[in-house]
Amino acid sequence: MIAIIDYDAGNIKSVEKALQYLGEDVRLTRDADEILSAQKVILPGVGSFGDAMEKLHRFGLVSVIREVVEKNTPFLGICLGLQLLFESSEESPGVEGLGILQGKVLRIPEEGIKVPHIGWNSLTFPNPGRLFAGIEEGAFVYFVHSYYLKAKESEIVTAAAEYGTCIHASVESGNVFACQFHPEKSSDTGLQILKNFVNIGRGEN
Repeated sequence: MIAIIDYDAGNIKSVEKALQYLGEDVRLTRDADEILSAQKVILPGVGSFGDAMEKLHRFGLVSVIREVVEKNTPFLGICLGLQLLFESSEESPGVEGLGILQGKVLRIPEEGIKVPHIGWNSLTFPNPGRLFAGIEEGAFVYFVHSYYLKAKESEIVTAAAEYGTCIHASVESGNVFACQFHPEKSSDTGLQILKNFVNIGRGEN
C-alpha cells in the first residue's frame, strides 16, 4: 500500500489518480498508523510553505514523516512536498521546515522571465537517480512554482532545469526522493517516474 499524506494541501487527487492508473493500492490518509505501515509514502502539496508546515504540525504529521524516513521507507515529496523537506523557505521567513535535507528554498529571480514558472521544461541529470531510470536527458516535465531549491549537497541533485537560474528539480538521498515538478501532470514521462518510485524495493529498480 502507498500512503499519500492528506494535510489539506492541494493536488492530492491527481497524484492518487496517477498511481491508481498504474494499478497501485493507494490511501489518502493522515492516520499515523496507516502512514507508518505503508510500503511507500508520498508528500504532495501546492500552496505556501508556512501554511503547509502549520497544517503538518496541526495534524501531528511532522514526527510521523521523520519516523517514516528513519525507518527507511521510500518517501517521495512532490512540488511543495520537496520544499518542505528542507530547513526553510524565503516564502515564509522564520518558519522551520522538516529539515530532513539541507539546502535553501529561494524565490525565482524575476529578471526577464515570468514568475511563477508555469509549464513544461526539460531536465538534465547531473547525478544518477533511480526515479529517472529509462528516461532520456532532455525529457520535459510540468512545473508550477515561484520558489526553487538550491541543495547544499550537489551530489543529491538528480535532475535540474533552467528557468532564470539553475533549479534543483529532483533530489535523492537514501530512501528520500523529491521532485519540484509534478510527475502526475507530466504525461508518459511523469508516469514512468512514478512507476520507478513504486518499483523501488521490488527488485525492478
